Amino acid sequence: MPDLHRSRSCVGLPLLATVHDAAVFEVAIEAVLRETIIALVRRNGPDLSARQLGVFLTCYLEIEAQTVRGLAAKLAVSKPAITRALDRLSEFDLVRRKTDPLDRRSVLMQRTMAGNGFMRDIKKILADAGKEAGKVPSPGRRIGVPA
Repeated sequence: MPDLHRSRSCVGLPLLATVHDAAVFEVAIEAVLRETIIALVRRNGPDLSARQLGVFLTCYLEIEAQTVRGLAAKLAVSKPAITRALDRLSEFDLVRRKTDPLDRRSVLMQRTMAGNGFMRDIKKILADAGKEAGKVPSPGRRIGVPA
């Protein structure tokens, strides 16, 4: 990735000094997203929808335990949609439902060994895509885009 300023904004993104920096950053993000999705599609293993991947990432990247209600609120989708996504993730053993010992009415999402492995795979794919993004030409020099 091009050398963007090392200081961070309050949301964790690099501070960009110029419009050119912003354009280079946008191209790099597009390249990382594209390469990551392509690698996820090509790999052997679960093929998750965007919603399922969003639920999975929320369960694995948030510190606190997740509930159906909490996931629905965070992702701004219905509880039945979250339940369907969790059903699919459970089929792949990426999450497990567990009754909350403090409130037996509530069900918590529990991480699994398979899910931890999948998360490691995603992180490696992202790192590899990030390395490739560093080789992306400047915005005006992209293939098919006139300079």
